[in-house]
Amino acid sequence: MKAGTIFKSIFIFITVTAVVVSSGYAARLKDIASIGGVRDNQLIGYGLVVGLDGTGDSIKNGFTAQTLANMLSNQGLSMKDKTLKSENVAAVMVTAKLPPFAKIGTRIDVMISSIGDADSLLGGTLLMTPLRGADNKIYAVAQGPVTVGGFSAGGTGGGVSKNHPTVGRITNGAFVERELWYDFDKRKKLTVNLRNPDFTTCERVAESIRARVSDVEARLIDSSSVEIQIKDSFNGSIVSLVSRIENLDAAVDSAAVVVLNEKTGTVVMGNNVRISTVAVAHGNLSIQITEKQNVSQPLPFSPAAPAGGTPVEVDEGVTMAPGGHTVVTTDTSVNVSEEKKKLVLVPEGITIQEVVSALNAIGVSSRDLIVILQTIKAAGALQADLVII
Repeated sequence: MKAGTIFKSIFIFITVTAVVVSSGYAARLKDIASIGGVRDNQLIGYGLVVGLDGTGDSIKNGFTAQTLANMLSNQGLSMKDKTLKSENVAAVMVTAKLPPFAKIGTRIDVMISSIGDADSLLGGTLLMTPLRGADNKIYAVAQGPVTVGGFSAGGTGGGVSKNHPTVGRITNGAFVERELWYDFDKRKKLTVNLRNPDFTTCERVAESIRARVSDVEARLIDSSSVEIQIKDSFNGSIVSLVSRIENLDAAVDSAAVVVLNEKTGTVVMGNNVRISTVAVAHGNLSIQITEKQNVSQPLPFSPAAPAGGTPVEVDEGVTMAPGGHTVVTTDTSVNVSEEKKKLVLVPEGITIQEVVSALNAIGVSSRDLIVILQTIKAAGALQADLVII
């Protein structure tokens, strides 16, 4: 057997094996879906970061000074008719996520973001800040030293900065003060929601639940949701049921998609992308224009040009004053080159690996590949959804 035939046989075997493995790929339900109603909740609050080394808000930001005055008034200090300088204080927004089933006293992380003109939050401490939910109720209280992953320093002539010093974080910086009410243990039905809706995957999820969990009924609602009716045998043990469901495996299917990012030249193609028979030729036309300045210097001891002398044309487009005179001329050169790329035939129904190999054969870059795929899609030969981000 010839070496080329052996190589071709190995390539076909690897390609077929890859397709079989990818078609049988399965993922846990907890990695591709979530239980309806079990989610994080957003919290937000407005507060002050103090103790900054002159990198806080300027005096122009009246709301920072007003907030500082209100805070001091709450501490029993009269701030009437007082002018406060707030270079060591910064007004910030505090955000956090309240996990599902979080209990009173649970610690959560908070994010600190400057809303004034502070230069840096490095070394600052967040004062006690209530965090509210969408219903305007207080669910947590945050306070503590701010950790910043950067710095900023400089003077009147310039400065230097690293990363983003006006955003910080407090790990375990807030205590949960109010719990969200759930009737989870009394539910008679659950909903499994896919993060990426797909009818085929949703059907496989329902089949996996029916086959491996007894005393439940799995019913398809749409391309992203499976409703599970719970029978009496699971009363009081819903957590155990959810644990069994989220550890089930289901084969994941997806539509053929090609994602293009022209800003970075990134091309990502899924395994299901197919191309009809099409011929591809791609070449670049390059035009280069260069200009060179030439200086014509008169010989030594040449007579000087008389004042008001009339220029004399000595060559086409070149004039010279009578007598010795320095003349500057411009030479323009135009070169045109075009790459001679071969026409490559891409057969119908080939896999994504073969598509990339065929296009690499004509020496295309990632940015060239973007243009080629767009053109193939316009010709109706790309059986995939083209997404440009």
